[in-house]
Amino acid sequence: HVQLVESGGGLVQAGGSLRLSCTASSTAFTRSPMNWYRQAPGKQRELVATIYSGAFPNYADSVKGRFTVSRDFAKNSVYLQMNSLKAEDTAVYYCHAQLDGYDYWGQGTQVTVSS
Repeated sequence: HVQLVESGGGLVQAGGSLRLSCTASSTAFTRSPMNWYRQAPGKQRELVATIYSGAFPNYADSVKGRFTVSRDFAKNSVYLQMNSLKAEDTAVYYCHAQLDGYDYWGQGTQVTVSS
């Protein structure tokens, strides 16, 4: 059963940092771009960051300079380091990948930033 499992969310004060982790159950994901999405209450899910196997990562304008995405192929994992967090970063964060035409989503992890 192929799945993505996230961890690392929590409650943090504005200006603080959190690091999210996403671990894939299959090494097949090493050939796929990995994405981080987030969804705030009452808002649509938005793409936050994408990391590829060999190219530079992409970021939403709202998080550029504050978030860094990375991956560890040996651990089948992708990470999202979030610094200088703002109240508007509060959301459920999801790890996502597309593999062989199927979309795989993690269960989501809540990030709450208090102002």
